[in-house]
Amino acid sequence: MAEKEIQPADAPLHFPAKDNLEHTNAMEKVIHNAKAATDKEHKMTLWQGIKLYPKAVGWSVLISTCIAMEGYDVCLLSNFYGFPEFKKKYGEQLPDGTYEIPAPWQAGLSNGANVGEIIGLFINGYVSERFGYRYTVMTCLTLIIAFTAIFFTAKNVIELQVAEILCGIPWGVFQTLTITYASEVCPVALRGYLTTYVNFCWGLGQVIGIGVIKSMLPRNDQWSYRIPYALQWMWPVPLLVGIFLAPESPWWLVRKGRTDDAKKSLLRLTSLNRETDFDADETVAMMVHTTALEEKITKGASYLDCFKGTDLRRTEIVCMCWAIQNLSGNAFSGYSSYFLQQAGLDPATAYDFALGQYGINMGGVIGAWFLMSLGLGRRTLYLGGLCGLCAMLLIMGFLGLVPAANKDKAALATGAIMIVWAMFYQLTVGTVCYSLVAELSTRRLQIKTVVLGRNLYNVVGIICSVLSPYMLNPGAWNWSNFTGFFWGGICFLCIIYTYFRLPEPKGRSFAELDLLFERGVSARKFASTNVDVFEEQVEDTTTFHRYEEKVETAHHQEEVPSKA
Repeated sequence: MAEKEIQPADAPLHFPAKDNLEHTNAMEKVIHNAKAATDKEHKMTLWQGIKLYPKAVGWSVLISTCIAMEGYDVCLLSNFYGFPEFKKKYGEQLPDGTYEIPAPWQAGLSNGANVGEIIGLFINGYVSERFGYRYTVMTCLTLIIAFTAIFFTAKNVIELQVAEILCGIPWGVFQTLTITYASEVCPVALRGYLTTYVNFCWGLGQVIGIGVIKSMLPRNDQWSYRIPYALQWMWPVPLLVGIFLAPESPWWLVRKGRTDDAKKSLLRLTSLNRETDFDADETVAMMVHTTALEEKITKGASYLDCFKGTDLRRTEIVCMCWAIQNLSGNAFSGYSSYFLQQAGLDPATAYDFALGQYGINMGGVIGAWFLMSLGLGRRTLYLGGLCGLCAMLLIMGFLGLVPAANKDKAALATGAIMIVWAMFYQLTVGTVCYSLVAELSTRRLQIKTVVLGRNLYNVVGIICSVLSPYMLNPGAWNWSNFTGFFWGGICFLCIIYTYFRLPEPKGRSFAELDLLFERGVSARKFASTNVDVFEEQVEDTTTFHRYEEKVETAHHQEEVPSKA
């Protein structure tokens, strides 16, 4: 029997009068459009994606910049503990007449933001999926404006603690929503670059923060800490204006059944001067097909559904991708200035090294983009990065065996290798993680899955921030360089997990990833397994049926001539 010829996407379809034939042709039209859009995305190069989606790049960069606020404040707090005026205002006087923030309050302030972020992350899982990404971000920016006033006017350390917790709530929303938006407004060719840009923004906030702190060092009044807090107001207003004008995620609109609005949003994300065979209807049909496929695989969209069926595996991998960032020695690496000061460097010079290390965070993202442009996959970069980090941590441990007579040289070498560690980390694990968590979670549960992963990251980060001072403090465990052996061993376990559990999402559409997980394909075979998502029957899903009715109605109206 001869195979039925499929008409081109732009060819007019002629529907017979019979309802069942109209239904069949409309269904074929949707499937055909979805397949055409998927094929075009697979063939799209990086440069073609930039030319076709320049507005998507711009809007994604704008919304991702929200994460710079968190990097800025975290940098402020950790460095304020050394400010005399800050300690005099919020600390306690010691017997020698000096002032110091008590250790319990230091731990409380440092972890206050983490507590707020955990709360904000869980709230985001519900709010953003219900009200949309734009309104959620705009609400959070408004809250930041109000909560910054608490920082600026805080009279005691308790008010600072309240401000840290409250500001942590919108920061938690930004941590996941920025990644989700970036992954949903761009094609496959741009997805890895725009999702990892979030890490660039984190480094940007830290660089600005350390720069502001260095400029305040000569001051010996209350404005040495009030001005840096006041500068937090420079972020929200311009971001509010920009995000008010930004288009909503077309994927979110499709999940809400607003396919016409999804098409309008998609046209706002693409270039008006299109030199490609882009078709918005085809792309919307692809989104509808993917959403219908996920609806078939995943019935619900609650936090509990993240732990059911194939989504349990996806949730586990996303959570571990986040946790491994801290388990690979990230907490230890933050003490490079500590070892450099042990080597005899003055605090101001140590700040210069810290500034360079924060700059490395930004340079590492650009380096990761270069590596991805060479064709290296996410799994390859993540696994290779862990191997390099493990080796450097073990080297730091062996430096602890250097005789006491050469302690200064060993401390200098340790501080230097920590900076190299930071560069290697940002080139691989630190940056690629953002792309992995955005791609490996299903669209229907993406926000909630990423929320769970980021919360595990925060919990592990709290544990590490408690353990690290004990490991390094001469008055506690005093492990010093031998701490490298501990984190090197943990990092080796992360390598084993990554090899067996982390799949390669590079070049895959969301629907293809859904099918690979649904079929239980081994992580090591993700890249080589061929799947045809259009072999799956999705016509019985609510999403597909709703869109199919619109297509049938549209073509029926085209068929009926208008009356004078």
